[in-house]
Amino acid sequence: MLVVMQSHASEEQVRAVCQRIESLGLKAHPIPGTIRTAIGITGNKGAVDLGVLESLPGVIECIPVSKPYKLVSRDAKEEDSVLRIPTPSGDVIVGGDKIALVAGPCAVESEEQVFAIAERVVKSGVRLFRGGAYKPRTSPYSFQGLGEPGLKILAKVRQKFGFGIITEAIDNESLDLVEEYADVIQIGARNMQNFSLLKRAGRAKKPVLLKRGMSATLDEFLMAAEYVLSEGNYNVMLCERGVRTFADHSRNTLDLTIVPAVKKRSHLPILVDPSHGTGKRHKVLPLSRAAIAVGADGLLVEVHHEPDKALSDGMQSILPEEFAELTEEVRQIAAVLHRQVN
Repeated sequence: MLVVMQSHASEEQVRAVCQRIESLGLKAHPIPGTIRTAIGITGNKGAVDLGVLESLPGVIECIPVSKPYKLVSRDAKEEDSVLRIPTPSGDVIVGGDKIALVAGPCAVESEEQVFAIAERVVKSGVRLFRGGAYKPRTSPYSFQGLGEPGLKILAKVRQKFGFGIITEAIDNESLDLVEEYADVIQIGARNMQNFSLLKRAGRAKKPVLLKRGMSATLDEFLMAAEYVLSEGNYNVMLCERGVRTFADHSRNTLDLTIVPAVKKRSHLPILVDPSHGTGKRHKVLPLSRAAIAVGADGLLVEVHHEPDKALSDGMQSILPEEFAELTEEVRQIAAVLHRQVN
C-alpha cells in the first residue's frame, strides 16, 4: 500500500499519517520525492482500511502496490533515487546525472600494497576506494582477508587521500566493524539472500551496496534490496557482477540487460562490476564502456599495481595505467549521455 501526499503537505501532516499507520500495527516508510512525499506501508497481512487514511489532512490517495517489492519499486517513488556518500573530500553523488567510479584491490593484503594502489588511482580523480578486509572464498584454504586490521588500513587510506571506503561485510559481527570504519557497506553476491545480514544492514546508518547473486533473477535481486529498505535504510545501491551460465570464455556472464530492466522497475541506482563480471583483465575496459552506455550509475573496478602477485583475483585486476585509460573513456561516453563522472 502507498499513501500519496499532496505536494504542499507539511512535515507535520506527513508525521501524523505515519503515526496513524503505525497505530494500526503497520510500518510506515516516508519516501520524499521532488514534488511530493509518498508513504509506503509494510507489515499488512491483508487489506488496509483506505478510508481511515484517505481522510487524513494532506493525503491525495492510497494506492495498492501489486508487486512483491513495495519500497524499491517505481510505484513507491517515480523519480530516480540519488545517493550522497559523505567522504573527507566532500559528498560523492550516485545516480541522476552523476556516475561514480570505485577502484581498488580485491583484497587488502598489506598497508604497503593498499597505499601503493591508492596513490595511483587517486590521480585518475576517483573518490571511492574499494578493498576487501573480509573475503568469502570458495576454498577454505584461500586467503580470507585480514579482518579488522585490514579495516584499519582502509581507514588510514581514507584519512590520507580523502576517499570514501566501500568494503564487504560477511556476517553481523563483521558488519558492526565495517559500519564503524567504512563509508559504504557492501553485501556480496554470496550473501544476497542472507536475510539476517540484509536486515542488519537495513538498521545500519551507512549506505549499502548490494551485489546480485550468481543465480538471482531480477525479482529476487529487488526483493533482497527490499529487505534492507524495509528495515529503514533507504540508501541502497544495486550492483550487477555477473551470473553463472554455460559460458566458458569468462568467469561469469556480465548481464548488462539488467541495468535498463532495473531502471524500469526500481528507483534505486545500479552500478556494474566488470571485474567479477568477466574474470578476465582484458575484458574489463570494453565492458566498462558498455556498462556506462546502457545507463549504469557507476563502476566497481579492481585495480592492482602487481596483479600477478595478488592474493585474490589477480587475473581480473587491471593495472593503474589501464584504469586511467578507463576513466578517460568513461568520461567521454558519459558526456554523450549528458552525465558526469564524479
